[in-house]
Amino acid sequence: MTRHHMTPRDIRRLAMATAIGLTATTSMALARTDVVIGMQQEPTVLDPTADATASIDSIFTQNVFESLTSVTESGEIIPALADSWTVSEDGTVYTFDLADGVTYHDGTTFDSADVKFSFDRAMAEDSVNPTKGIFKLITSVEAVDPDTVRITLSKPDAFFLFNMAQGDASIVAPESADTNKTSPVGTGAYRFDSWTRGASMTLVKNPDHRDAGDVTIDRVTFRFIADPAAAVAALLSEEVDAFPGMPAPEVLEQFKADPRFDVVTGTTEGEVILALNNGKPPFDDIRVRKAISHALNRQEIIDGAYYGYGTPIGSFFPPHHKSYVDLTGQYAHDIEKAKALLAEAGQSDLSVTLRSPHFPYARRSAEIIQNQLAKAGIAVAIEQVEWAFWIGEVYKKSNYDMTIIAHTSPNDMGNFARGPKYFYGYDNPEFTALWDRISTEPDPAKLDALLKQGQRFIADEAVHAFLFQLPRLGVYRKDLSGYWTSSPVLFAPLKDLRWN
Repeated sequence: MTRHHMTPRDIRRLAMATAIGLTATTSMALARTDVVIGMQQEPTVLDPTADATASIDSIFTQNVFESLTSVTESGEIIPALADSWTVSEDGTVYTFDLADGVTYHDGTTFDSADVKFSFDRAMAEDSVNPTKGIFKLITSVEAVDPDTVRITLSKPDAFFLFNMAQGDASIVAPESADTNKTSPVGTGAYRFDSWTRGASMTLVKNPDHRDAGDVTIDRVTFRFIADPAAAVAALLSEEVDAFPGMPAPEVLEQFKADPRFDVVTGTTEGEVILALNNGKPPFDDIRVRKAISHALNRQEIIDGAYYGYGTPIGSFFPPHHKSYVDLTGQYAHDIEKAKALLAEAGQSDLSVTLRSPHFPYARRSAEIIQNQLAKAGIAVAIEQVEWAFWIGEVYKKSNYDMTIIAHTSPNDMGNFARGPKYFYGYDNPEFTALWDRISTEPDPAKLDALLKQGQRFIADEAVHAFLFQLPRLGVYRKDLSGYWTSSPVLFAPLKDLRWN
């Protein structure tokens, strides 16, 4: 038997190797595979093809559900369930080659029949799809073979591929479509796991997704925190790791000074408006609508409601867009002019109700607007309402005088062409014809000119009082990466999130 005697040098080497091994093991053990995200708005249902609530898209679109195309943070259209596509010379026929080997979370196979089913369902007369207008120009959807879909339009659509990336165009299976509102089944990189109403929702990684190897976060939990103070407390106590839509801009400086966090300011597609019900007196009178616009001081609203974050707007269009026209000077703050217009309209002693949803930007704006309009002789009674009430009464039934809301969908100037049944109560055949030209114009230079014309048209009509573009204010744990700074669409893919 041979004995080995350890020298002091051997002992030091062994100790060092053990320490290194323990450090590596500890690092591996501490590497997180979960993330908790704070969100102010809780979804009403879990199917983006069934409801317009923005948080449904934020959680489920391009995460649980996928569409033929997707969009990058810069707005570039990229493949999703369609690997590639070709377009006919006249811009009316799109042929999509579908991704191979895709299955739904319940094991059902995805193919062209699902695409046809999803589009036929969205376009059906009894469809509840919240944005049926994006399918308006489709004349046929053909399943050419299991891997190929041909979609024919009645005329070119400038936004077609972009619209096909939205939650409204999510591809669903016939086997699970009817239960997606409560038990969503898609093809995405994450599967629905659980929903504790009023508290949280959890998604888990889909190991069978074609990009599963690139996904490092196994579990994503969304905590629903409506109260701004509670949102701040949850971040500071590290109960949540990120709050992409921070509802308390007044505390951002505190988070900037905290070494645990990064504070990120980006842009959104959210135009915040004081919506006026054009379908009822006195807002069917353009003089009243113009008077309200003149009575408002946008910068004062931004400073008071959003602590200086946000960009004033004079029409319904995002300032970061290349076709933006600055129309903020069209209705300069002028109380005397507002009073004169109201007197001309016979509305010098006007009393109205402002139904405000519970979001902080709306609640704070409502109080400032109430004070500003009072100076012009307009008495405003504020009613704070819950989101479900707002959707049911304001959005679906047009039961309101004024309301404050951020329209967060991209390319949504077409709202003004939706006719009197839409909650704006606005019906103008001339604008409807203009929007038809906008939405079918394939030439970028001509489209740019038409978009500018559309902005001016809406401003001239003073359909609403246009307030400011909602910023994207995010607070994130410093060692978390892969999130989007800005929001060119309603969704935000989770598969790129990772702990550094």
